[in-house]
Amino acid sequence: MTTLLVTGGCGFIGSNYVRWVLDRHPDYRIINVDKLTYAGNPANLKDLDGDERYRFVQADIGDTPRMTDLMRGVDLVAHFAAESHVDRSLAGAGEFIATNVFGTYSLLVAARENGVNRFLHVSTDEVYGPVGPENPSTEDAAFRPTSPYAASKTGGELMASSFFHSYRFPVVITRGANTIGPYQYPEKAIPLFTTNAIEGKPLPLYGDGRQVRDRLYVTDHCAAADLVLHEGEPGRAYNVWAGNDCDNRAAAEAIVDTLGASHDLITPVEDRAGHDQSYYMDGSRLRGMGWRPQYDLESSLRTTVEWYRDNRWWWEPIKSGEYQDYYEKQYGKRLAAAGKQSP
Repeated sequence: MTTLLVTGGCGFIGSNYVRWVLDRHPDYRIINVDKLTYAGNPANLKDLDGDERYRFVQADIGDTPRMTDLMRGVDLVAHFAAESHVDRSLAGAGEFIATNVFGTYSLLVAARENGVNRFLHVSTDEVYGPVGPENPSTEDAAFRPTSPYAASKTGGELMASSFFHSYRFPVVITRGANTIGPYQYPEKAIPLFTTNAIEGKPLPLYGDGRQVRDRLYVTDHCAAADLVLHEGEPGRAYNVWAGNDCDNRAAAEAIVDTLGASHDLITPVEDRAGHDQSYYMDGSRLRGMGWRPQYDLESSLRTTVEWYRDNRWWWEPIKSGEYQDYYEKQYGKRLAAAGKQSP
């Protein structure tokens, strides 16, 4: 059997990818390495309890000796683990640097020492910085990150690339667009808006809400990552772009419409610092390999909203404790200034 080590497999995209691989590769077994920070949730994969092809290990990817030990006999690595929320990076970037830069370096050292056959580094469209539709970023475009999060992802990606160029280590890279779907921690915009709307609470919309994002459905992202891991050219990056671009206000309106909620819940609040207006990527390289998104804008949003509507068991326990403290710090004053109380 082929052994695949997935980092961050209890997170949003990682957990969907673990399930994707086990469904489509019956001869694969997976080692899921996750530190279980606030957004790592074992409930994301509770259906895999007892599956002989699945093993969970709680560990820090920055622990190089531990990673080296875990990678003995591993054939492939898919590296999803990351601190990933721009808002949190603006409040403090230290953990982002530790995980996204040093953690990536630690994994690369361990994988190279163990002769891993392929190493997928999952990056983001935000490494390019703000880009308009008239000039979408190709994979050769310059990096211009504008947030601490984007800068840390850029640093990790450059580290991965350096291992290919310096050691010919077989690294491949994906740069994913804004991904939505089941099991996304509800501080991110789409699950935040959805769960707040379900509860009849305000949807805090930054600024005028006209910031544009591609809404890439998570299983489309998983399919792209899996294709690049297996068939991508070592040393190359691949943009994962669905073309499901819409602004945040339109997304909020689609959410309340799907749920039959009032548009009055949509509440413009003070914008966050350095909020990028839009990202656009040229996805022709990946499409040339045969990848096509299966979800358009309408179906990606509707399917996501319906999942949160039907799975309150998953997100209701999350929206307390640490989450509530974060929410109050991030939105309390903003909502008060807008004449709304935070939940």
